[in-house]
Amino acid sequence: MELLSFMYGGKLSTTSPTLLLDVLMVADKFEVVSCMRHCCELLKSLPMSQESALLYLELPSSISMASALRPLTEAAREFLVNGFKDLTKNQDGLMELPLVGMEAVLSSDDVQVASEDALYDLVLKWARRHHPRLEERQEVFGTRLGRLIRFPYMSSRKLRKVLTHNDMDQEFSNKAVLEALFFKAEPAHRRQALAMDDVTNRRFAERAYKYRPVKVVEFELPCTQCIVYLDLKREECAHLFPSGGSTQAFYIGGQGFFLSAHCNREVQSSCHCFGLFLGMQEKGSVSFTVDYEFSARTMPSGQFDSKYKGKYTFSGGKAVGYRNLFAIPWTSFMADDSLYFINGVLHLRAELTIE
Repeated sequence: MELLSFMYGGKLSTTSPTLLLDVLMVADKFEVVSCMRHCCELLKSLPMSQESALLYLELPSSISMASALRPLTEAAREFLVNGFKDLTKNQDGLMELPLVGMEAVLSSDDVQVASEDALYDLVLKWARRHHPRLEERQEVFGTRLGRLIRFPYMSSRKLRKVLTHNDMDQEFSNKAVLEALFFKAEPAHRRQALAMDDVTNRRFAERAYKYRPVKVVEFELPCTQCIVYLDLKREECAHLFPSGGSTQAFYIGGQGFFLSAHCNREVQSSCHCFGLFLGMQEKGSVSFTVDYEFSARTMPSGQFDSKYKGKYTFSGGKAVGYRNLFAIPWTSFMADDSLYFINGVLHLRAELTIE
């Protein structure tokens, strides 16, 4: 009746997003282009809400006015992402979203989350709640959600667990984990190139992680040892004051550790400087004596130069490090001619050995 009213009178009586979408679909079916265009304009003028955003995202791509509606669907996606931007706080609301809402949030690079490990756990929790049947869950992961998880930025420890979960088809999870491991093995410049080239899926792009991803190489013989690589962009270093930034946890001898970078203020000189620390997670009560060495790539050779080494007996929650790793003021460290930024990236390495 609304469509007939428009065809004979040029007006619609409704401004409800739900009803306007119904009219739009009927107008599309009967090819009343003028009514479709009118519905599009009305929809664009309405205030956005979570309910309307989800409706817009569920519009079929086969509709003839899909291109005209693209700004509306993009605005809806942006609205949802802004509403769930900080997933360290708003997890309950995320659990209530339908599939299209989850897809919108997961497709964003700007979502703030502790780590991709934590995001994977959230997605797994959502999938088990909304798709209790295993076959449905595997279908959703294989065709939609799984492609939006940034497996290359998950820890090796979590990737091992992915292989043990049956929520995803085994072939899909094997392929995702293998691709992630190959990505981790690539040099930094190659990883950046892959992230820039993958415009469509964004599976190689970093999110706004609270804890920086690291690359870890582990050894068991002749002693328990791991080498941790941490890359920080110049703009990330600029944001280290005043709270600093920590990495994802990595494990040696079954115990979790992390690196923490800070812009410190030296007491004697009152100058700011770059500091790097090694911390032990509070879990467990076992003490570890660790030999550690911090290194950084330095121009012009581009080789890792040792900056600080020591030995420390860790217990839960303890940390050790050096307040002025490069023995220069912060301004010199961040300068355009700094020896420590190679193509705008600071490359750090920490070697840990348990006696």
